[in-house]
Parts: sequence; structure tokens; C-alpha cells
Amino acid sequence: MVLTGANVILPTGTVEGGHVVVEGRKIAGAAPENAHRIDLTGHYVVPGFVDIHNHGGGGASFSGPVDAVQTAIRTHRRHGTTTLVASTVTDDMDLLVRQAGLLSELAEQGDLAGVHFEGPFISPCRKGAHSEGLLRDPDPAQVRKLIDAARGQAKMVTLATELPGGIDSVRLLAEHGVIAAVGHTDATYEQTVEAIEAGATVATHLFNAMPALGHRSPGPIAALLEDERVTVELINDGVHLHPAALELAFRHAGAHRVAFITDAMDAAGFGDGRYDLGPLAVDVTDGVARLVEGGSIAGSTLTLDRAFKRAVTVDRISVEDAVTALSTTPARLLGMADTVGSLEPGKDADLVLLDENFDLKGVMRKGDWVVDPQLG
Repeated sequence: MVLTGANVILPTGTVEGGHVVVEGRKIAGAAPENAHRIDLTGHYVVPGFVDIHNHGGGGASFSGPVDAVQTAIRTHRRHGTTTLVASTVTDDMDLLVRQAGLLSELAEQGDLAGVHFEGPFISPCRKGAHSEGLLRDPDPAQVRKLIDAARGQAKMVTLATELPGGIDSVRLLAEHGVIAAVGHTDATYEQTVEAIEAGATVATHLFNAMPALGHRSPGPIAALLEDERVTVELINDGVHLHPAALELAFRHAGAHRVAFITDAMDAAGFGDGRYDLGPLAVDVTDGVARLVEGGSIAGSTLTLDRAFKRAVTVDRISVEDAVTALSTTPARLLGMADTVGSLEPGKDADLVLLDENFDLKGVMRKGDWVVDPQLG
């Protein structure tokens, strides 16, 4: 098929009245004469979104059984996320090992892009919505146990690298091709620099669950923002970050170093109510998730189509930069830039169709409509 007449967002910029050729599961360079043509005049075609940090959605969690995991995957696909890394939360190590095996099977089947372990190797001072009684220092042997359980599908581990074993664990992860992410940390500026030098390359939801930026004690935020080797996650839901903080990070790091994430929990794409996040109870009111005990923010109810719309309509980020932060940068970070993250011939036919108000109207994954725009 040929999608014609749209504003097509390519790595080189926006092509007005452009077209995208889909042949089978891939984007093609040229269309045959008999190709089915769909007129998308007045719409935007952007690459499918890539979420590297997501705990669930549709009332289901990535810490649950297979049917729950599939529900969460389907929910986020309907909101434009065509490439998805499943994130776990702090739990008993044996349970995490078993869940890693389940998630890795789905990754091997192509339903997921891998596994992200957020906890249990995080600071009790910055635990957020993680059970303090289950936290532990990042012993390299225990870190290795998790990545082995994921059978080559471990993509990222979030660590408080200042804890005993933290730097050695960063080196271990780097040696095995797994992203070491600094997060839920009470580290100083100097300790964070040490972690980056050891191989840490991601800031887990920058600003959240870490010391604030200070003029005498700059902490991890300054170290993570200033280093070109680090990609910073940002939760653009209007709750986790003040717009000025988001603008500070985006302008300083640039779209090529920003990955917009959801950090979504079960309620994403589902609604308000009482939920479980690992072993902790969460109340969601007006779309904001907070722990029942203590009131800490407990992930988000965000979907990436909403993050995209907010970026371009509220934060005044260009459409091209929003595409980079939601698709291109996270795809590169995952080592998947040769197959996803941009609309180029030979890559997977993963795309999102948006109307003139940047509301989602269609989603295609590997050449099949997940959300059919029904435009003829």
C-alpha cells in the first residue's frame, strides 16, 4: 500500500504531501503501479513509538502472568508504541528470576523488545514506589543472576550506583551489553561521574527519585545532563516534571539524548481505581498514581501518544524533535536503529498516523494495522 498526501516525518525533516510505501512487513522505496493508495492529506505520519521504560497498562502488569503481559502490550500498541521494553519492579529475587524467564520468551517471539529491571538494586533513600524491605545492594553476582535469567533479552538495569557493588555491577552490565541506568539514587555528583566512567549510559526518569539539582551540591542531575554519553529518560505527563524542568533537560541534552518514556503502571489506558504495583497498593485519582501508604508518586498512567501531543502542543517542541525523542533516540539506545525508529526503506513498517491536532488516528506495526484509520 502507499500512504499519500501526509506530512511525513523523515530523519531529514518533514516532507509535506509525502508518501510512505509499505510492502509486506517493511517500508519500501518505490511502489508498484497496482499498489493500494490511501489518501492521508492533512495528517502526520511518524515512526512507531519506542518505550524503554514501562510497567504495564490496560489494567495489567508486566509482573503478571502471560495473559496480563499480553494485555499490557496490546494496550500500548493501540496508543502507538510499536516497540516496547517491559519493566519489572522490586520484588523477591526468585520471583524476578521467574518473571524474567516469562518476559524473555515474549521477547524471543518478537512481542517485546527486551526486559528492564528497575530494582531491587536501588537506594532506600530514593525508593519511590518500591518496597523497602525487598531492596538490596547491587551485588554483581545477583545482578548477573537476573541478566542470565533473561536469556540475552535483558536490555537495562536501573541501579543506585553509589551502593556497595554498584560500580562493579555497572562494569558487569557493560561487559554483557546491558544498559546500566543510574536511578533511584542518592549519589553525589562525583559518585555519578564515577558511574558514567564505569559505563553507565542512561538516567532513569531524570529528576525523579534522585537528589535535586543544587548550586553547591549539583548531585546526579548535573553529571547526567552534562555527559554526551548519557541518554536521559523524561516522563512528559505534566505530573512528574514541571515544564521548566523538562525544558531545561531537553534544551541541554538535545533530542538526540532524550528518551521520552511512560513509566506506565497498570492504570495506563484503563482508568482510575485501586491497583497493585508489585507488592504495593496504588490509588489512581484523576490519572495520577500514588502509593496508598505514604502517597509517593507510583509511576504514571501515560501513553506515548499523549506524551507526543503534549511535547508539540504544550512544550512547543518541534514535531521533528518529538519524533527523535519518542522513536529515534530510544531505538538507537536499544541497538535497534537498523529496524525501527525512523521511516526509511528496509525498516519495519511501524508507524503512527496523527491528525492535524496530533490526536492518534492509526497505528501500523510490521505492515499490519493495529488501529485502522479506515480512510479508504
